[in-house]
Amino acid sequence: MAPTRVVISEDYASGVANRIQTRLPEMSDAMAKIAVYLLEHPQAPLKLSIGQLADQAGTSAATVTRFCRMIGYAGYAPFRVSIATDFGRSTARDSWKTDIGRAFGPDDAPGDVLSTLVNAHSRTLRETAAAIDLPAMKVISKRIAESRHVDIYGVGGSAMLADEMQARLYRIGINAHTWAEVHSGLTSAAIQNKDCVAIGISNTGRTEETFQMLREAGRAGALTVAISNNPTSPLAEVADMRIITSVHEHFLQPDDLSAKHGQLLVLDLLYLLIAQENFDRSIDNLAASALAVSTHRRPRRTPVGARQSREPQPSTESII
Repeated sequence: MAPTRVVISEDYASGVANRIQTRLPEMSDAMAKIAVYLLEHPQAPLKLSIGQLADQAGTSAATVTRFCRMIGYAGYAPFRVSIATDFGRSTARDSWKTDIGRAFGPDDAPGDVLSTLVNAHSRTLRETAAAIDLPAMKVISKRIAESRHVDIYGVGGSAMLADEMQARLYRIGINAHTWAEVHSGLTSAAIQNKDCVAIGISNTGRTEETFQMLREAGRAGALTVAISNNPTSPLAEVADMRIITSVHEHFLQPDDLSAKHGQLLVLDLLYLLIAQENFDRSIDNLAASALAVSTHRRPRRTPVGARQSREPQPSTESII
């Protein structure tokens, strides 16, 4: 049985450490050896080749590669870059306790709670940004922009993100629909084809309903995309492509809002990349929808004494 907790060196790259600790209970014995070695020797990847690290941990280079993929990296090289980046962001003295924060207690002062939250959410965004596969995001955005139909599946807290993404895509001319109820979602998934894209959103990647809907869409021929914090989850494994977000610490289980921020970041990026694929169409659709609801917005107040123009001026708000 793999160990579930080890003592972490004070000078560890905190984001990587948390990824390792999160996945440690799921690791095989061989991978657990690597995890324990890295948590005790945090700077080893900066000095050792993949073969040398494997020798030190008593395993193989192939296992090191699988280990890197399990915690969300494409291979050993991106893993080393992430460690170097984390060390560059924080000092040996404060990286683990100060920068990453700690669990909440009942007597914590409001300022301490706020500081911990800011650190947690900021690190989540940085880790997610570092893990994003931009070429894959470009492929996904192009397929969505050219698709006949887009299904977005999300249950519980993920349903809110699915609804937000659907509304954005619909406004720029993408035929997108969202499903939180499994029967309706399976019905829609079953009639997809190779010209469609299906997206499943789940922080854990283990939500059964989301998994079933995405799997059904894949069986029907759609390109399937998983958005999850867990690269080895059932949802990620059933998808054709995956976008992995990162949450370095969970304060208020089971629904830590910092997870939503990482997912919102990748959804916002995906939306903008899709809009770029047919920018003129996106701008035209956004302008038309903004005009349609303009009469339902109260005009801005003019400061007292300000000179009034004879005709109202058009809004200069950014469309996208």
